Amino acid sequence: MPGVRYVRAAADGGSLKGGAPRVVWHALDANPQTVSARSAAQRLDQHGQASHLVWNPLNGEIVQLIPIVRAARSLTSLDCGGPAAWSQQAAVAEVTAEGRLCVQICVVAFADDPFTARPMAGLREIMTWLDSWGIPRRWPAGAPASFPECMAISRSRRRWARGGHFGASQVPGLTAAGPGAIDVERLTGWSAAHSAGDAMPVGAGGRGQRSGGPRPGIGYDPADLGAFLGNRVADGASLTRIR
Repeated sequence: MPGVRYVRAAADGGSLKGGAPRVVWHALDANPQTVSARSAAQRLDQHGQASHLVWNPLNGEIVQLIPIVRAARSLTSLDCGGPAAWSQQAAVAEVTAEGRLCVQICVVAFADDPFTARPMAGLREIMTWLDSWGIPRRWPAGAPASFPECMAISRSRRRWARGGHFGASQVPGLTAAGPGAIDVERLTGWSAAHSAGDAMPVGAGGRGQRSGGPRPGIGYDPADLGAFLGNRVADGASLTRIR
């Protein structure tokens, strides 16, 4: 992606298998006020779970770890055992490699506080990049559900096969709960009322709402990625911050 920082991942997910191109949006359950995109990217890479992009929408910082033409490794559970065990998750590896593109974007944000409810610095650059690769601005599975409702929703392989944009909670074969109830119209310009999932131009406004009450394990299942990144319970030295 032109003009962004690049942290070369130690390993990617291998070759892509072809098919409709898609994007998967994650919420890392990390505080964008205290965790930089580069810090999150480095930690994901250390655990063998690198995404294509890590984005902090609060300040617009974007870090790329893997070329878009290779599969990423962030669609996996945190208890997979590290880089050596990633390849053993055959079902995850298969889903990760589907599509001629399967772009995985990790957002430094909380799943119970949708990042689309606030200014999203850097969004235009990300969408322009995705558009340049021909990824349609549609959500075949509809808008991602909030937690815990998303855990009870069927993750359709038929809709996944259409390509377009998805939340991690909509990927077949996964148990991820993020990115939460994001406003897809504000993110990509696609209206959730469009049941056909047709592509629409970006630019429409929208609202995001915070779901009330505390919750366990938002983000990746079974572990909480916010705890993994260390933004809540670990000491500040556990992350490398951008100053």
